[in-house]
Amino acid sequence: MFKKILIANRGEIALRIIRTCKEMGVKTVAVYSTADKDSLHVRFADEAVCIGPAASSESYLKIPNIIAAAEITNADAIHPGYGFLAENSNFSKICGENDIKFIGASPGMIDGMGDKASAKETMKKAGVPTIPGSVGIIPDFKACKKLAIEVGYPVMLKATAGGGGKGMRLVWEAENLEDAWNSARQESKAAFGNDGMYMEKFIEDPRHIEIQIIGDHTGKAAHLSERDCSIQRRHQKLAEETPSPFMTEELRAEMGEAAIKAAEAVNYEGVGTVEFLVDKHRKFFFMEMNTRIQVEHPITEEVVDYDLIREQIKVAAGVKISGENYDPQLHAIECRINAEDPENDFRPCPGMITNFHAPGGHGIRIDTHVYANYMIPPFYDSMIAKVITVAQTREEAIAKMERALDEFIIEGIKTTIPFHQKLMKDKDFRAGNYTTKFMETFEM
Repeated sequence: MFKKILIANRGEIALRIIRTCKEMGVKTVAVYSTADKDSLHVRFADEAVCIGPAASSESYLKIPNIIAAAEITNADAIHPGYGFLAENSNFSKICGENDIKFIGASPGMIDGMGDKASAKETMKKAGVPTIPGSVGIIPDFKACKKLAIEVGYPVMLKATAGGGGKGMRLVWEAENLEDAWNSARQESKAAFGNDGMYMEKFIEDPRHIEIQIIGDHTGKAAHLSERDCSIQRRHQKLAEETPSPFMTEELRAEMGEAAIKAAEAVNYEGVGTVEFLVDKHRKFFFMEMNTRIQVEHPITEEVVDYDLIREQIKVAAGVKISGENYDPQLHAIECRINAEDPENDFRPCPGMITNFHAPGGHGIRIDTHVYANYMIPPFYDSMIAKVITVAQTREEAIAKMERALDEFIIEGIKTTIPFHQKLMKDKDFRAGNYTTKFMETFEM
């Protein structure tokens, strides 16, 4: 087992990793920017190193600074959390070159799954259902136009290096294809330095359901059931739950088997998710594979009693997985609490938290790094907390979430708590009747 792990991240996920490391008897090193000197992950780590100024490009994304921090503290492993460098193949490679274990996917794995066109081809060969579309990157607009006719409108143009909804365009009719092609390429080039595009048939009114997987160095993989992530705004998840109210035992078995095929086809090592779109007929299609821990991992932990961070660290240390698949025994819901104003188009609201009271009680978990008199910096992602409720049934989990949100007091800034309170009361959500289009008609 590792003696000391440096956490190359910030906020609630850094604190989450520190907690498990402490329980495992592993020393921790926090890194932080000047804007994060008062964050709880800095306070609770065994050591802390400032790695640069507030801008993430000069701190959390500055690989030489992070490697230097690991070397001066004698850390023998680095956990990247999610976001920042978690899926950066160069960072994974540099860690290896410096005899530091990267607790995540290998460079080849990150590159293979990060390029969505090649990932799709890999999944096809493995027998995993994929969405009809292009084979590899589309060479030019002429080929794009021809393929759209073959696939049939509506189609979705996607940047091969994309993420967070950037470089994506939905095209309903042929007359709009060229404008969409040009604007998507420009956006992708600006955001990722890569304007490669591919195309998929657009699945109307789908659900976004992901399967949590874990694999070890022997190539063996297992799944820990699904999470429904369909409540999204601009491709950013707002709330998640497990099990999915849309799921059947038969579909879970089929999707779980497909996810294991996907992981074992690439000898996946670590934790990750295989993401699927599921249509109204419960036909599912591979969308992408995330080679990291997910924001919403706590709901899986709560329904199968499984510490995913602990298992991720153990796998990185060479421990074999049991190979057992897990089905949810309870129901869990997660609401992401962001420092945003939901009544003003979810505008970010950094600033000072003047009062903070977290809810408690049976079946309630709060993952957060903030507290009263904490200054939320304007430089990073706006998520400041996650509320997770777990209960015997979905109805009980919703009722528990309603009570938890009513108790949750954050003053001094705007947050998404009012949005989630309204969501929990929404008749379609309560009925489990929602798709990725839910937020298009939801009104605050």
